[in-house]
Amino acid sequence: MSAPGGRADEAPETGVDVQTFRQAMRQLAGGVCAISACNGEGQRTGMTVTSVVSLSMQPAEVVVSINQNSSSWAMIARAGRFGVNLLDATQAAVALRFSGQGGIRGDERYHGANWVQTTDGVWLLDDAPVALACAVVQVWTRHSHALVVGHITHARGHALDTHRGDGLPLLYWRGCYGGFAPF
Repeated sequence: MSAPGGRADEAPETGVDVQTFRQAMRQLAGGVCAISACNGEGQRTGMTVTSVVSLSMQPAEVVVSINQNSSSWAMIARAGRFGVNLLDATQAAVALRFSGQGGIRGDERYHGANWVQTTDGVWLLDDAPVALACAVVQVWTRHSHALVVGHITHARGHALDTHRGDGLPLLYWRGCYGGFAPF
């Protein structure tokens, strides 16, 4: 699909500056996920994102936007697998660790929480409301980010049990983590 009056890979001639765009996007509240990544040698890393959306019900697929300069992207691109761990309002510490706050890197991001590994090598947060193991099926790159389509190979979590899925989601808004208060 091409842009009006040009090719899809062409940038528009004018646009908003980075700071204005960043401020605009901070107004969009988003659910927080910890993306887990592991290479074939057992090294792990991960990142915190709010950019996970469902793509398809059949087959079950999600799209995640990942900065191509991140250590997570390098591992996901090599391994072809990743985890999407939806966080609840009690799991802000996981989000902070996976964001690299305080210089936390690699396997250190997994400390302080219980993780389980799927048979295909994806690490999932044991007490996440929902945790999805994904196989990469398609990637689109645009400027600094890759849009990664993940086919869901495994789903687990207490929110999948309708009797236990009563926790509130962790949200990110205006640069801060918070909870959700229903009307």
